[in-house]
Amino acid sequence: MTTFETWHFSRDLGAFLARAEAFLHSCPTLHTVLLTVTNRLRQAGPVMPGPGAPLFGTLTQDGRTLAASIHTQQHGLVVSPMSESAAEALAARLVDEGESPHGFSGDRESVEAIVKAWRHHTGDVVLQHRRERLYSLGTLTTPASMPAGRARLADRTDRSLLMRWAQEYATAIGEPDGRDFGVWVDARLAYGGVTLWQNGEGEPAAMAGSSPLIAGQVRIAPVYTPIHLRGHGYGSAITTAVAQAALVGGADNVLLFTDLANATSNALYQRLGFRPVADFVSYRR
Repeated sequence: MTTFETWHFSRDLGAFLARAEAFLHSCPTLHTVLLTVTNRLRQAGPVMPGPGAPLFGTLTQDGRTLAASIHTQQHGLVVSPMSESAAEALAARLVDEGESPHGFSGDRESVEAIVKAWRHHTGDVVLQHRRERLYSLGTLTTPASMPAGRARLADRTDRSLLMRWAQEYATAIGEPDGRDFGVWVDARLAYGGVTLWQNGEGEPAAMAGSSPLIAGQVRIAPVYTPIHLRGHGYGSAITTAVAQAALVGGADNVLLFTDLANATSNALYQRLGFRPVADFVSYRR
């Protein structure tokens, strides 16, 4: 007999991973954001339970996890791919639980179904924020002409520069104000997660972040070149360098997201050997 269970919610990361970790690792490419979020929460340590604490969701059938979700104050609701009925049930349960995500993100079909159901249950205005495409590296193709300079890992002496560039990047993509970029920089520096392209004059010209190696893969994000330094190939150079370092470091797969509204970056990454996997979307209330 098939046993279909409703969404199970918990604020206990350990309990969530007991249910969902094997599921997340079963398709790490499509679950890349959920994997990095759970890794970050695990590294941060225990969170006091109660309103505002992360809420973890799993949907199971016959004891097998079919879908997962995480709601945090920073990321809003992040979801795995799921059926339309599962998405509708998730939205309804979140409303019943009194959860109020400021945003919804994941693969396009799942998120659009959740947003439709959320609007139905709440009447909230929920607007599309960004359309993205997830890419996976095939064969890395080094640009025929690399700019002068070299890649180097960022360190504590670069902290103020990284904070400024991270804020500029967030503003450029429309992320909300109020984020503590010092926390972001410190977390990345702790594991060597930011690389700079140093130009021929020895000055930083671009940066690229990268996730830790999780489930055999590394995701590059963000890639940023200040406006006055664009057009010299620094973005291609830093992406190539970080991808090469990930492969040398043991990654089986290198991922990145691009904004579908930016034709230039989509073309650039494809020239470097990245291939489309799936379209993702984010909505905001």
